[in-house]
Amino acid sequence: MPKREDLKHVMVIGSGPIVIGQACEFDYSGTQACRVLRAEGLRVSLVNSNPATIMTDPEFADATYVEPITPEFVELVIAKERPDAILPTLGGQTALNTAIALHESGVLDKYGVELIGANVEAIRKGEDRQLFKDIVAKAGGETPRSRVCHSMDEVRATVAEIGLPVVIRPSFTMGGLGSGMAHSDADLEMIAGAGLAASPVHEVLIEESVLGWKEYELELMRDRHDNVVVVCSIENVDPMGVHTGDSVTVAPALTLTDREYQKLRDLGIAVLREVGVDTGGCNIQFAINPDDGRMIVIEMNPRVSRSSALASKATGFPIAKIAAKLAIGYTLDEIPNDITLQTPAAFEPALDYVVVKIPRFAFEKFPGADKELTTTMKSVGEAMSLGRNFAEALNKAMRSMETSQAGFWTYADKTDDLQEVLEALKTPHDGRLYTVEHAFRLGATVEQVHAASGRIDPWFLDEIKALVDLRAEILAAPVLDEELLRKAKRSGLSDRQLAALRPELAGEDGVRALRHRLGLRPVYKTVDTCAAEFAANTPYHYSSYDEETEVAPSDRPKVIILGSGPNRIGQGIEFDYSCVHAVQALRGVDFETVMVNCNPETVSTDYDTADRLYFEPLTFEDVLEVFHAEDSSGKAAGGPGVIGVIVQLGGQTPLGLANRLKAAGIPIVGTSPESIDLAEDRGLFGTLLAENGLRSPEHGTATSFEEAKAIADTIGYPVLVRPSYVLGGRGMEIVYDEPTLKGYIERATEISPDHPVLVDRFLDDAVEIDVDALCDATGEVYLGGVMEHIEEAGIHSGDSACSLPPITLAASHLAEVRRYTEALARGIGVRGLMNVQYALKDEQLYVLEANPRASRTVPFVSKATGVQLAKAAARVMLGATIAELRAEGMLVPDRDGGSVPAGAPIAIKEAVLPFKRFRTLAGNNVDSLLSPEMKSTGEVMGIDAGFGQAFAKSQAAAYGSLPTSGKIFVSVANRDKRSMIFPVKRLADLGFGIVTTAGTGEVLSRYGIDCEIVPKHYESPGTNAVELILAGEIALIINTPQGSGASARQDGYEIRSAAVTADIPCVTTVPGAAAAVMGIEALMRGDMSVRPLQDLHRLLRSDLS
Repeated sequence: MPKREDLKHVMVIGSGPIVIGQACEFDYSGTQACRVLRAEGLRVSLVNSNPATIMTDPEFADATYVEPITPEFVELVIAKERPDAILPTLGGQTALNTAIALHESGVLDKYGVELIGANVEAIRKGEDRQLFKDIVAKAGGETPRSRVCHSMDEVRATVAEIGLPVVIRPSFTMGGLGSGMAHSDADLEMIAGAGLAASPVHEVLIEESVLGWKEYELELMRDRHDNVVVVCSIENVDPMGVHTGDSVTVAPALTLTDREYQKLRDLGIAVLREVGVDTGGCNIQFAINPDDGRMIVIEMNPRVSRSSALASKATGFPIAKIAAKLAIGYTLDEIPNDITLQTPAAFEPALDYVVVKIPRFAFEKFPGADKELTTTMKSVGEAMSLGRNFAEALNKAMRSMETSQAGFWTYADKTDDLQEVLEALKTPHDGRLYTVEHAFRLGATVEQVHAASGRIDPWFLDEIKALVDLRAEILAAPVLDEELLRKAKRSGLSDRQLAALRPELAGEDGVRALRHRLGLRPVYKTVDTCAAEFAANTPYHYSSYDEETEVAPSDRPKVIILGSGPNRIGQGIEFDYSCVHAVQALRGVDFETVMVNCNPETVSTDYDTADRLYFEPLTFEDVLEVFHAEDSSGKAAGGPGVIGVIVQLGGQTPLGLANRLKAAGIPIVGTSPESIDLAEDRGLFGTLLAENGLRSPEHGTATSFEEAKAIADTIGYPVLVRPSYVLGGRGMEIVYDEPTLKGYIERATEISPDHPVLVDRFLDDAVEIDVDALCDATGEVYLGGVMEHIEEAGIHSGDSACSLPPITLAASHLAEVRRYTEALARGIGVRGLMNVQYALKDEQLYVLEANPRASRTVPFVSKATGVQLAKAAARVMLGATIAELRAEGMLVPDRDGGSVPAGAPIAIKEAVLPFKRFRTLAGNNVDSLLSPEMKSTGEVMGIDAGFGQAFAKSQAAAYGSLPTSGKIFVSVANRDKRSMIFPVKRLADLGFGIVTTAGTGEVLSRYGIDCEIVPKHYESPGTNAVELILAGEIALIINTPQGSGASARQDGYEIRSAAVTADIPCVTTVPGAAAAVMGIEALMRGDMSVRPLQDLHRLLRSDLS
């Protein structure tokens, strides 16, 4: 059935900011869908608030709206664009919930818009727990015994019947938010209460526990002719009880008998038909009881999900692209397979390799957070690896994680007590496989580990035990001969792991020298969807110590781009954005681009982004081997081979490899490793600043507490302390007095002459400024954009909202920023991108830091100014000059981002924080206070003609809208009371009720502001501030942290924590409060409009000149 001719214009809804449970896999699916729909000749309009996505690049849609994904704003876009249909299945839960809200409020009917990809019935059946239960029964399957409840009384009655433990699952939430497992009555009250609050429809499902059962997923697709394909089966190594996003998973499923797999498949297809998904993909989760084989259906997502991205990368079958074609009327047998070009999409993929995915966590960012893995997803990213067997794929995935543990045996054990290790296995935690391996090494049996680990399948345990046996063999062998070395490499062990076992080989480099001498190098196999039955057209490779390589020779000059590995806080999708842009720019000028990355969620690991893709860990060993394979095959074909490797776009991961790659004789293009070190080295950088007459805060470097104390006494408190070489402000703190300094140094245990601690004077209340700039080989500097932070200095730039163009900076300040930036770029020797952070205090400009690499603000600046900086940077690294790029039109011909034309729109970037996902061991929220340590997972952008409108949009996109009526609670530190008077007075004039604590109220009432005074949390058990917030009586909270008094800080924490629980916007800085007031005014005037990015960019380019 060919495509529908009645559809001329489709609107795609994206997934908004990156949050835990909904990450950049939706950028990958949305980008594919937009490309497919436009290739089919349809007009595409897109709504997505996340500027760091590739899908919001203006070339992917006809009209791109970087606007909040809320029913109100999406309605404005529908009214303006008048699409025929909306495709909501590629934007995760955010897009689905918005589409349902638009359907229920009658907006879709009003404008005559159809939902395609999944109808409202199918979405309801998949998401509504009771409807889904009935459907599974109708399809001949079972679900866990359960009941839907709407109040705590119903919850208690249900538990009395089913018995503890039970699982609590709220309806219409994503990533398991609000869900949990209750083992006691106290757990039940806490988790079910939070679950009812987290569900937008105040409904939770209470179900029997299937803890310890085996968990599986099927990824399926169905078209309107009822053709169904099973794209991929996925098995969780962790048994039920851990959210699938936090589990180690493998594909294909490895421990099912064929009969069980066929049963799973039949049931999955029957459920899919019953639910009625007939134009797209869906994902179904099953559990199997290992004792009696009872099989139950857990849940389904009638949309493209996190697992779909994994299945697409694991099989080479592009689920999102095919889902978009099905949505506009094609059937599976009409869609060709991109990789083979000979088979249709109705052929199910066949795998001749094993895929392992491991999640990446960020608990170190939330001190005090409970590290136990539960049904609420907590991981912030993931890495995937492919191998010819499970052990090989597992070891490769473990070293892709980029934590301090780089695979088994590469770190010291904490204990030698087997009982202690088995005890630790009882609680699911990050890095659990290390604990399993340790137990085997201490002599545990498979039965013991199976019982202690909550029943991990014995097949996986046998595989890990085999690695322990191999370790013993390697340790016992008199010499490491070729046979044993090959066996070790075929099991996926790295040179570093072998070096740890055989110290006489003199480290990792010694093992590599031996391996190369014996002629042992990996070969590269291809992912082709058909187990090599047909020839593959797209070079998508993974390494293995097998017989023959499948790398095709090519004579074009090649550039290798190193990606950023698994997402984590501080290094996310923004870096992938820059890598993809570099690929696009270099493909355009006839370089062959080679991408190396191991993150299955990203656009960079799509098989048709770069000319060649290597799905490999970003370690020195793995990158070196890819370089060798590409370079030698290029030279064999008579070409120049690899002419350069780009390390400055993928964040800290590839930068960390720069020096070793250069020492191995590999050409690094762009800024040299020496220049990168110059910017990181305090002494060298200080000299550069002094030579150019540039100010920076007074500082010192300490290798002990005594030295740190002496420095702090000299420059005066407050001071900022941090380890050297960090990304995302890891381990930074602002210290106001000596006891706190002592505490910090004691916690930063690794302090030593090799790991010094940096101590800087902290500029209280300074304005922070961020600049992204380009510099070429001639020393010409192009300012991409100058951003002014809304929060004052001292809050990590990744967590601070910022405005472009800067709002309060005078022309003289901007001129000084330009002078400083040019001097730094030339002095460091930057070729490509550089990011500088400044602080402006008392009319003096200070350099805080300079990073000669792509920063996380590059995508935001590109969207706000209409200039694609990362593309220009890639060209500059390979020799183009800024003057040439101006002439080509890639850069603006007569000015740069340092001077923004009058009348330009104002763009606000706001950070999105994940506090809701974390609890302390006692079950409380973690503190939502911002600090120099980065905690945000993603970002949004609001763009409009005025600051107020843009700020209001950024808040609506990040946290739900600012209030326009109700009560506002104000409690601020003494130093902030004067500056709070005018914002609060303005709110009172707008008709808000003001509720304050005594101290703040006293100051405000002197200025004629009526306040209702309530006691602080620690002053009275009566109706205090926290109880008002939890009761939902407060619409907005303004609470700035007190200095060092323990009870004041604790009280602030209780207030901020209550704000997180009740989901109420909470402002913790003075400038943030002023911005919020301007946003509220804009909302109350009702002058919110939407404009596509394409119009704004035309305006910015033509402007005005």
